[in-house]
Amino acid sequence: QVQLVESGGGLVQAGGSLRLSCAASGRTFSSYAMGWFRQAPGKEREFVAAISVSGGTTDYSGSAKGRFSISRDNAKNTGYLQMNSLKPEDTALYYCAASIKRLWSPLLLSTAGYNYWGQGTQVTVSS
Repeated sequence: QVQLVESGGGLVQAGGSLRLSCAASGRTFSSYAMGWFRQAPGKEREFVAAISVSGGTTDYSGSAKGRFSISRDNAKNTGYLQMNSLKPEDTALYYCAASIKRLWSPLLLSTAGYNYWGQGTQVTVSS
């Protein structure tokens, strides 16, 4: 089992940047694929980005592509989501998640592909 704790959220003006971190403890972080999701009030949790166990494969939602970058440092048991050119519509609670799937799978682009979740960190983008 792995425990996940997100940090780095906050209030930022439109056009600004934030870097979210996801610190993992418990079992070896490098055994898990990792993803970032977000949930705005009244909306379903949606996929933002995913990264493979090795970090060699990544994928993004359409809204994140070109603005966000997912990465991981297995030596530090930490994953990251760099968010640039933020927009008010990016406002949401952001969650990191870990998956026991060691091979890349389309399921990693959905909540169904993940086994462990953090508590979330709030990102608010003002216009």
